[in-house]
Amino acid sequence: MTDFQELPDLASERLGGAVLWANDDFFAEKDNLLRAAAPVWKADAYTDRGKWMDGWESRRRRVPGHDECVVRLGLPGLVRGVVIDTAVFRGNFPDIASIAACVARPDATVDELLSSSTEWVELLPQVKLAGDTKNRFAIAQATLATHLRLHIYPDGGVARLRVHGAVMPDWRALGDGGDPIDLAALENGAVSIACSDMFFGERHNLILPGRAPNMGDGWETRRRRGPGFDWNLVELAAEGTLDRLVIDTDHFKGNYPDTCSVEGILRPGATADELRDAPFVEVLPRTKLQAHTRHEFTDALLARGPFTHLRLCVFPDGGVSRLRAWGRVGGDGLARARLARLACLDAKTAEAELLTACGASAFAGAVAAARPFASEQDLRAKADAALDALTPDGWLEAFRAHPRIGERAAAVATGEQAARFATGEQARAADASDDARAELARLNAEYEARHGFVFLIFASGRTAEELLAELRRRLPRSTEEELELARAEQRAITHLRLAKLLGRAAR
Repeated sequence: MTDFQELPDLASERLGGAVLWANDDFFAEKDNLLRAAAPVWKADAYTDRGKWMDGWESRRRRVPGHDECVVRLGLPGLVRGVVIDTAVFRGNFPDIASIAACVARPDATVDELLSSSTEWVELLPQVKLAGDTKNRFAIAQATLATHLRLHIYPDGGVARLRVHGAVMPDWRALGDGGDPIDLAALENGAVSIACSDMFFGERHNLILPGRAPNMGDGWETRRRRGPGFDWNLVELAAEGTLDRLVIDTDHFKGNYPDTCSVEGILRPGATADELRDAPFVEVLPRTKLQAHTRHEFTDALLARGPFTHLRLCVFPDGGVSRLRAWGRVGGDGLARARLARLACLDAKTAEAELLTACGASAFAGAVAAARPFASEQDLRAKADAALDALTPDGWLEAFRAHPRIGERAAAVATGEQAARFATGEQARAADASDDARAELARLNAEYEARHGFVFLIFASGRTAEELLAELRRRLPRSTEEELELARAEQRAITHLRLAKLLGRAAR
């Protein structure tokens, strides 16, 4: 997809996008900015504040400054381009606009978003606008965002804002691949990358959340007057195996397809052109459809994958409301998805993620600066290089990020995720007797007094008795020997936690 407008609108109301705040919307309400419908002009429509306008419009500014609003995207994503549409605004459009982006919690308040603790990065520098025009701007460096700030200079009206990009979900919230998810859902990161026709309904509608409110919210082709059939090619959220397919013709009553079939293929990262003549596998054989019906298929599936793409074929034409592909992430799917997300985080957020693998700030900064990663092996190699470059103080900082063996991991300084990792790594030692815990505490304190840093050991799978034996064995050694061994243990722990970040190991 070379035109960013072919990507979904991340700010769409249908996806949950909302304008949270505007410093001024005197003439026209801020909520109009994300309306799905095209803006309209009503020549004779007026309100008690002036001319009725279908957009967001501030009053004429008589003091220095400019106007702005804060938008929460419906889905987090990698922004590739924006459309600032000044339709119907001819003598009252802003002269200039700019946009900033941030990554924040979905429920972040306006006060939190506008506080100094939120880091906003420039998404679109100041650009000139034309009136009554769809002002299109590609984003030079695609940026992950959950919220945007649209600045207009100095004031005026904008009819609509469209924010096109690739959905990038936080895969930590989607689990580690064991539970079924909708692999074809836009909110999980799936995308329709091509279709044969979408005259009446956009191809992305096929994978939107929820059931369609009306026929216009589905994918619908024109009436076919020759041979052939229509199709929609969906890149799944991640590589996975299928449990169940749902093909919903909701609202399509006189224009639903007569029959359909579904095909799948395993080709990570392949483009639509590369898949044009590729050998797809038959997943669902050609099947009769009914009008305005939610069809579910489980036992009828001929193949279950793993797949990275599905192609829905409809014969000969018509409309389908939704496609659902319930299944489990498998193979390298989860790792690739998490690597992709890590690559597009802002530096501060990426460093915070990497600190859970190793608590040395220099390590996190170096690995974050080395993005993107071509593979898991590439991430591990760059992590090893960052560990090799640590100073003695850097190693001690990494050691301090670990709880003492036998202590509650809530004491970990690098956040909740690191605490969860540490708790999991010491799981077998958690049922230690009171005597064992007391002995661990005594020997931990003696070790730190002797060597100057926490006793560090790769604890996964080891019992309290095994850890006590190692602590007794290592306690009398020289500090130089223990430093060397602690660095090796830290490296092993870092490798394990990087695997956890990619969903490769239990948390």
